Amino acid sequence: MPQQKYTVVSLFSGAMGLDIGLERSGRFRLLACVEKDAPTRETIAANRDAGRIGSPDTRIYGDINALTPEQLMADLGVKPGEIDVVVGGPPCQSFSTAGKRRTVQDPRGTLLWRYLAFIAALKPRFFLMENVRGLVSAALRHRPIAERPKKGGPPLAEDEEPGSVMRAFAADLSALPDTRYRVDGFEVNSVNYGAPQIRERVLFIGNRLGQQVEFPRPTHAAPWAESSKGGPQGDLFGPKRSLPWSTLGEALAGLEDPEPVVLDFSPRKKRFLSMVPPGSNWRSLPEDVQRESMGGAWHAKGGRSGWWRRLTFDLPCPTLITMPNHASTSLCHPTETRALSLKEYARIQEFPDDWHFHGTVSQRYRQVGNAVPVRLGAIAGETIVAALDGAGAAPATDAEDFRLVYVQSHVRTRKWYSAGKTHVWKDGKQGDNPTYSDPVTQEKVRLP
Repeated sequence: MPQQKYTVVSLFSGAMGLDIGLERSGRFRLLACVEKDAPTRETIAANRDAGRIGSPDTRIYGDINALTPEQLMADLGVKPGEIDVVVGGPPCQSFSTAGKRRTVQDPRGTLLWRYLAFIAALKPRFFLMENVRGLVSAALRHRPIAERPKKGGPPLAEDEEPGSVMRAFAADLSALPDTRYRVDGFEVNSVNYGAPQIRERVLFIGNRLGQQVEFPRPTHAAPWAESSKGGPQGDLFGPKRSLPWSTLGEALAGLEDPEPVVLDFSPRKKRFLSMVPPGSNWRSLPEDVQRESMGGAWHAKGGRSGWWRRLTFDLPCPTLITMPNHASTSLCHPTETRALSLKEYARIQEFPDDWHFHGTVSQRYRQVGNAVPVRLGAIAGETIVAALDGAGAAPATDAEDFRLVYVQSHVRTRKWYSAGKTHVWKDGKQGDNPTYSDPVTQEKVRLP
């Protein structure tokens, strides 16, 4: 018998990484996408029309602020409560720990509540919301570090406390009239599920069926974890229960890219990168070249591992960013002195090889760099399908409506330099010392 297909509305769709992942289960039917960025909408439309996502009837909308939930439901011919799943990732820059955190003082932060407004009106059976992990600790109102209590400032107000964004979101969600949602949030890392990229994300799965949802435990681990005697990671996975992390080399194997699109380094940057061996960074340069190439950053005490970084085929890729050609966050090909190409970017995010991106070169890189890893979408989709298929299961016994589950999302920093020695990862010759240390925390459950 054909299995039931569940209806989906996608908000803040981006380049569709999350949606591709969901569709891989074969159990979802995409009704509509909402995406403000025009080049990204062109990407969605081109792939829809080519039969790669959704159906010819899948509607595509622009700015979510110009669309009401009522209009969307009228266009789709549905009533509140008839949509099975709403998915989406409200823009995350204002919650990221990289750069200035303005949280909801930034207008983008209010889009989190726009997402909530659609949940309140559509009343889907489930919703899936993806974001940067920094959202978990974000505050509603930002207090500059120089004005905080440790610097002599007054105590933080309730809306300045870390985590106040999610506490407010949870409170507003629980206050929705006639609809009670239970939410389980999972802090995860795509590399622990077989993606060839170290990328932390938080996935919130909410439902109005009273079910406590469990995200699958990690399936992949660092290849040296099995030899970790008594270490946390060794204890969690064990030699028979985990697969080794996927690597950059595995991700790019067999890729045909005769005319690569590359947002490349300048000739000056290539001069410095040409001196760096695979698996290393600025530490491999002579000190006078380090000083010349890094300027004032050479004197900084932290946050420099991405300077003049050349990747290695034998490790997972670091987190993809929207521009691979910055000196301080460089993503240089292991054997060629150039930035990773657009197709290589897409392979690392696990987009289909025939997926077409539209817009300028920088716009296309931004679409891929901002996307949700397809694998996380697939695993989340399987989790939701299992919950929907078992909708008659016993309700959750946990009395709380909102919980956060840390699932080993933080991959501890790679060793680049210690005891006066530069550590270079040489392909095929990893040596005796693991490049990434074992995680301190395996799993932790807490309230927002």
